[in-house]
Amino acid sequence: MLGLASRLRVLPDAELRHVIGVRGVSANGIHDFFDLAEALLESGNVQLALSHLDRPTLAVLAVAGQLTSSNSKPTLDAVTNRLSELGSTEVSLAAVARRVDTLHALLLAELSDGCCIPYDAVSAHLARWPAQGLPGAADLAVALPPAALAAVPDTEIAFIDQLAAERAFGMVSSIAELVNELCREPARQLSRGGLGLPDTKRLAAVMTIDVDLVAPILALASRADLLAHSDGYWMETEAGEAWLLEHTTARWAALAVAWLAALPPIVADILPRQAGLYWGDELSAFIGWLYPAGGEWMLSQLTEFARDAELLGITAHDTTSTAGASVLRGDLEVAVDIMATALPAEVGAVYLQHDLSIVAPGPLAPSIDSRLRGMADVESRELASSYRITAASVNRALAAGENADSLLAFLASISLTGIPQPVDYLINESASRYGRVRVGSLTDGPNAPIAPPGNDTVFLSYIRSADAALLGTIAVDQTLAPLALVRAGDSEHLLSRFAGDAVFWALSDARYPVAAEDDLGEIVHLRRHQIARVTLTPTVDTARNLVEKLRLRAESGVSVADAWLARQLDTAIKAKQTILVSIAMPGGAVVDYLLEPASVSNGRFRARDRRADIERTLPIKSILSITPAP
Repeated sequence: MLGLASRLRVLPDAELRHVIGVRGVSANGIHDFFDLAEALLESGNVQLALSHLDRPTLAVLAVAGQLTSSNSKPTLDAVTNRLSELGSTEVSLAAVARRVDTLHALLLAELSDGCCIPYDAVSAHLARWPAQGLPGAADLAVALPPAALAAVPDTEIAFIDQLAAERAFGMVSSIAELVNELCREPARQLSRGGLGLPDTKRLAAVMTIDVDLVAPILALASRADLLAHSDGYWMETEAGEAWLLEHTTARWAALAVAWLAALPPIVADILPRQAGLYWGDELSAFIGWLYPAGGEWMLSQLTEFARDAELLGITAHDTTSTAGASVLRGDLEVAVDIMATALPAEVGAVYLQHDLSIVAPGPLAPSIDSRLRGMADVESRELASSYRITAASVNRALAAGENADSLLAFLASISLTGIPQPVDYLINESASRYGRVRVGSLTDGPNAPIAPPGNDTVFLSYIRSADAALLGTIAVDQTLAPLALVRAGDSEHLLSRFAGDAVFWALSDARYPVAAEDDLGEIVHLRRHQIARVTLTPTVDTARNLVEKLRLRAESGVSVADAWLARQLDTAIKAKQTILVSIAMPGGAVVDYLLEPASVSNGRFRARDRRADIERTLPIKSILSITPAP
């Protein structure tokens, strides 16, 4: 432990923070570099570090541990030769050197003067592996992995690619529906994590998928920064808004890039990068062989990312697609080109029907789809989508700033069947009625409506209309009961304790010809669009804080050797352990005392001499060595 503590003390701060993070060391209970060294050599922490090492690296560590003795330090040549003797193929010195560098960086061993010296606690832990059913040094050195991954016949790759393209298109469409829906109505995140069942069912219905797929698809969209968690709700982000206007191939590329970026490096390194290779039992067996101590962890990682790969068309039937292989190799442009030829072509025209429906003969161009959603409700979202124009949807478009002429002009530009008379009539009629009901926010102005006598409620918005009968209908409409509307003192307004935008959209959903107005009575345009406001909360860098605390303690002026002696004495005191202490006497002689330490203070320690049965007080600076009593 003394050697590791000394090494930790001279490590640069950046390396020290990195090691603390990689080795998963908790700052609790660590007060000095000896505590940190003890934590790094603790059996559970060593096992955690070993579980992330591949078989060849573990073999180097195990063989170096076997070759290490008090009088012998194994050189890299000796380790290489021993591995070659144990394995079935020759091991290169360069490969061993790279793996020793890894072990040195992880503080599992020390590279000194061309020798690899594992720490005793690490070697002892590895030596116990065979009793735990894990491979020993000889088994680790076996070079032959399990059978190679199975490949499907070349004739089936075309089928795999076709299926992968269908899944990619379906997933892009589902995520587009998810982003659009969360823009319209965010989903609440439960305090324990995940979505509530009502929101889950709503999103599953919108995306036309099974309920079980909502969570992984939400995670995929979040990973690509299309959605974010804000104020307890999942909402669309600005990136998600821009993504909706991209073409299908660009949308897929963004999802694929986010999937690849999230892959842990050791998982990415073992995934097959050749089209037609099967991610089945052979891959699981290979992972179990390559990471003998971390197979379960690796398999759970692979299971998650393999599921997402199937959803995105990286694989199909657990087999790498041609586009997926390009993604895994980092050739995104090639992958996009492959997908572009396989995905259905986008269309820019629709059929307008007399029943007020709109049918697209294929996937619509994103810009057209986005504008259609602003003026019509989506009825089905398949390869050929359908929409329906309603009075409420037209009112929604008018509220966003459209007018009858702009709506009819847009429809005429994309319709293959002209403008049916019912469509023309509905749009013009809705535009003529638009604004018969007005909603505004209450201010303290002189013309603001006043609450009825005796009502102390704080009202935030009002509803007004020149049509008294229509205002009366709104007042008794049970669908608007949650707004708790009351008549103002002038009987010409309805008041609500809710904000104006909430009242506006409630009236719009109830199909009233409502418009929002400002304090001057001018119509203002609203858009039901909620963007996640993600605030980056500062995270506590525990590793940095720990390193700073250790540095302050190390600067106290106490040498490493004195600190080590003090620690050994403190450990013996706590354990009430008898120790053999070698003391340098003034004349140069060395005297061994069998002592039971009692306390340490002011550079001296008090102990009971077990042989003389007396109490002694000795200077710590005179101690040459401390060893446990035999």
